[in-house]
Amino acid sequence: MLSSDIGAKVQELKARLTEINDLNMAQAVLVWDRLTYMPPGGITIRARQLSTLARLSHERLTHPALGKLLDWLAPYADSLPYEADDAALIRVARRDYERAVNVPATFVAQLADHQATAHQAWAKARAANDFAVVRPFLEKTVELSRRYAEFFPGYEHIADPLIDRSDYGMRTADIRTLFAQLRARLVPLMQAIIAQPVVDDACLHQHFPEAEQLAFGLAVCRQLGFDFEHGRQDKSLHPFMTAFAPDDVRMTTRVKENDLCEALFGTIHETGHALYEQAIHPDLAGTLLGQGTSAGVHESQSRLWENVIGRSRPFWTFFYPRLQEQFPRQLGHVTLDTFYQAINKVQPSLIRGTADEVTYNLHVIIRFDLELALLEGEVAVRDLPEAWCSRYQTDLGLDVTDDHDGLLQDDHWYDDLVGGAFQGYTLGNILSIQFYDAALKARPEIPADCANGRFETLRAWLAENVYQYGRKYTAIELVEQATGGPISIEPYSRYLQTKYGQLYNL
Repeated sequence: MLSSDIGAKVQELKARLTEINDLNMAQAVLVWDRLTYMPPGGITIRARQLSTLARLSHERLTHPALGKLLDWLAPYADSLPYEADDAALIRVARRDYERAVNVPATFVAQLADHQATAHQAWAKARAANDFAVVRPFLEKTVELSRRYAEFFPGYEHIADPLIDRSDYGMRTADIRTLFAQLRARLVPLMQAIIAQPVVDDACLHQHFPEAEQLAFGLAVCRQLGFDFEHGRQDKSLHPFMTAFAPDDVRMTTRVKENDLCEALFGTIHETGHALYEQAIHPDLAGTLLGQGTSAGVHESQSRLWENVIGRSRPFWTFFYPRLQEQFPRQLGHVTLDTFYQAINKVQPSLIRGTADEVTYNLHVIIRFDLELALLEGEVAVRDLPEAWCSRYQTDLGLDVTDDHDGLLQDDHWYDDLVGGAFQGYTLGNILSIQFYDAALKARPEIPADCANGRFETLRAWLAENVYQYGRKYTAIELVEQATGGPISIEPYSRYLQTKYGQLYNL
């Protein structure tokens, strides 16, 4: 095998994969527009456009010529160091190809069309506070989810192929074990905290004008390191981040004028996602490697910046005087101690997105369990509202009074398949502390730097050890390489016990 032949074949592979990536990013642009600025009446044509692009991308990814090319390059990949870019590109392309060839292009096109129309139905249902509006769409989503799993016979659990889409290498059994271990730690901690006097967080629920909230949020983004020359922020019904390339990263937020935390921490959360995407190595841009490696690792970054940093004392040592300047009437008389206690208040609530760190994962576990029940056929979509209410009463002691703050609060089941939609959030929480602990070990000055507004110390460590690699390594490999150990709940459990033990004098 001549080196010139290898070079030509590698270039052919890169050209094919770049074309696929370009089609995928064109879809992403249309989805971003659909969720931000597209007029509602455009949904029928937009769904067709997305369906066409999804089909074209899938046809190119599953073309026999690509499979033959990957076979031809396999010996070359095996001859390279595992960490070599070409080896990683061939390895990941093979993985994507082998998954894709199991799924018919007609199914991919049908799913893209359905996702667009189902999401708009969800938006209407949420506005009307009426699950019935979107129920037929969710029933179709569950049907499509089961069909997708059937394309991968031999699974241990029907959710396994769906989880594998977003968290490669993880299985239902793995997640159930982690979640059971975590829940056993969380429930006693929650119960010990809610037995204490309730924290007064009234300072967070005054009138905070939208424009001023957005201005402060943008200032935080800039300080954390988000590059607005290569990104932007807009508003959407449900906050999200999408990246078309490291030099074009979009994020959105939403604002409640009577709740300072909604936009503030939502913005920091999406900034964490965006910092990851903006720091992927330029050599990987435009390839299958040029994106985050898994949902769990991506969420580890949003949750790290939102909670581990964004709800920390050093962060607010720097930012609180600036927040008081932005809102002097509302916060000028509120001490940092009072504010810090308020933003870390633990109280069971109906809403996952704004839940405190201690109860947040219980929301995820509820959703994960309901996903499994829907896929297994143990719960029908028509009975989902009752099952949802039952779990919230059992797990959090709360009565769900309407659909808007119940099973319509998240858009995940209405914008994708059911199964694998939520576990990434809790995996992200677990991993956020493993990454942060490793960063602290290497750079113990990080807290002091944060207190002085210097977030580049932490960001640089993350860029070097996590961000730059994109999909070169699986989540399991990346965690082992960056932290020196496997995924474990122990660091995260210690973090919660320590932080909230101090806050609540436990």
